[in-house]
Amino acid sequence: MNKNYLMAIICSAIVLIGYTIVQVKFFPAPTQEQIAEQQAQQAAAAGEGGQDALVQEETEQSVKEFSITEADSGEQAVSEEIYTIETDKVKVTFTNRGGDVIGYELTEHFDNKTKKGVEMADNISSLNRAFALSFGGAEKGIVNDLFVVKEFEPEADGTKKIAFAKTYKDFTLIKQYTFIPGEYMFKLNVVVDGDADFAGFNYGTDSGLNAAYSLRTSPQVGPYFDPKVDRYESRSFLSMSEGKGKRKRLGTKEFKQFNKSYNWIGIGGKYFCEIIVPVKSDSMQDAWYSTNIEVSNYANAQAFAVRKSFSDKKVNDQYYIYVGPRSEKELKKYNAADSNKWNLETLRLTECLESNGFFGWIEAILKFFMELIYKFIPNWGVSIIILTIILKLALFPLTMKSSLGTLKMQEIQPKMQAIQEKYKNQPEKLQQETAKLYKESGYNPMSGCLPLVFQMLFLFAMYNLFNNYFEFRGAGFIKGWIDDLSSGDSVYMFKHSIPLIGSHIRVLPLIYLITQFMYGKVTQLGSSMGSQATSGQMKFMTYGLPLMFFFMFYNAPAGLILFWTVSNVIQMGQQVIINKSMAKRKAESNTNNVVKLPPKAKGKGKRK
Repeated sequence: MNKNYLMAIICSAIVLIGYTIVQVKFFPAPTQEQIAEQQAQQAAAAGEGGQDALVQEETEQSVKEFSITEADSGEQAVSEEIYTIETDKVKVTFTNRGGDVIGYELTEHFDNKTKKGVEMADNISSLNRAFALSFGGAEKGIVNDLFVVKEFEPEADGTKKIAFAKTYKDFTLIKQYTFIPGEYMFKLNVVVDGDADFAGFNYGTDSGLNAAYSLRTSPQVGPYFDPKVDRYESRSFLSMSEGKGKRKRLGTKEFKQFNKSYNWIGIGGKYFCEIIVPVKSDSMQDAWYSTNIEVSNYANAQAFAVRKSFSDKKVNDQYYIYVGPRSEKELKKYNAADSNKWNLETLRLTECLESNGFFGWIEAILKFFMELIYKFIPNWGVSIIILTIILKLALFPLTMKSSLGTLKMQEIQPKMQAIQEKYKNQPEKLQQETAKLYKESGYNPMSGCLPLVFQMLFLFAMYNLFNNYFEFRGAGFIKGWIDDLSSGDSVYMFKHSIPLIGSHIRVLPLIYLITQFMYGKVTQLGSSMGSQATSGQMKFMTYGLPLMFFFMFYNAPAGLILFWTVSNVIQMGQQVIINKSMAKRKAESNTNNVVKLPPKAKGKGKRK
């Protein structure tokens, strides 16, 4: 392995460890005690009696509202009916079988495949519906009984409600949904109204724990994707646990327990997510996530919130459920009460974003400048190009320094090998002589390492930003060619999929391949100035890697390919400058190393 690459890896590890130490020491996550104290203060601020009083009042109100229907008269629903609620943001379709959701369309976000709004209640079946209940643990089947329905008149502010009720032997179960215009968040009340003989909810689980019921997200979040083709799309289990947001990339055929306390859980796709926020998180037992295949070999991606068993006669469990864009713009509204109509705060839903990883701070800087550019030139493709140019120019001094450091290392390599051979059995002496050689030659090993580390940090940050930035979804660059920066460009579509490239003919990846070849050739010219790489290595770097990247990135988002392509063009120009500088430096070094003979003596005498 090239020593510079090895040093880059070591330096990267040092930076990662240092960042972690600083983060833990100076920016510690809040403890469970601090979170509990904050929640208690918020509850106290809600008024006399705190949150429990509010919940009890709403419980009685929910039962009272529904008591005027057929539920109390003993009459039951006899057939399945479909109901719809629409706001300016969503169109939700319900069935009275279980009081569940069978359609959840985001009307403001277009799906190119279905030519409708993005469908968030995807992969629905008779055995699995959105926001269905299971009596007991997550492994239990959903409630399939027919419920009586109550549709409420819209309120003055546009708020819409619908409730479903089913009377069992000794209790009535009510599910009430509330939607507010302008919100992707809705509220679900799960009300249990027991009679005198009701002994509580305790249905148990296969793991032996006591549970009342389980509430699930939809079987799959939209839009529909093919895991075998859409390699840049994925599904993740999301949670806020122990004061930290956590994201776990889901595989296939999983059904696993998340046995930690949590403030919220959910499932996220690349651009959209569903998050369940229980008002009383201490009433929740554990959570599960699943990717079991159920319908047409399309893996589901689902989260389950399990409610603890209880013995109370009347219970009203409240859940706020977010179904919408996985974007900072929408999710940060629930950090401040005056930013959303539910008056929710400190939910920290933005912790579910991919940009909250190790490179999040770099992504925040890049995003700030890219959005600033967009204000002056409202085209995200142009913003990508300008930002890439600025970044490459800013990092060029580091790139130059790294290249000159590599040249210096090549110059002293023969002396280094001689020292290694001479003191191969004397480690301490070898270290001393090596340090002495570095000092005499003016070479600093870190001069080639740190520039590489900084470039790697920005490279990974830009990759993650351009691959997940929500604003790129549906944003065009050049009309008729690149109409959506979040997906690949397409000039022709086959009826059948072709191995490695799929069903589309794309031009942008081909342009990227050409620029990568050209950049490789220019780099090869610079590497030939003293490089010890073998001919086979150079051919692979020049021709093999670009071909590999071509097929890897063929179906990547156009915004990401545009970034790579512009980077190649700029780096070619920079490499030409570096090549000239290295050639000049090498020529000067060779001149200084020439042995000069003394001049000839004048006269007829012979020179001895």
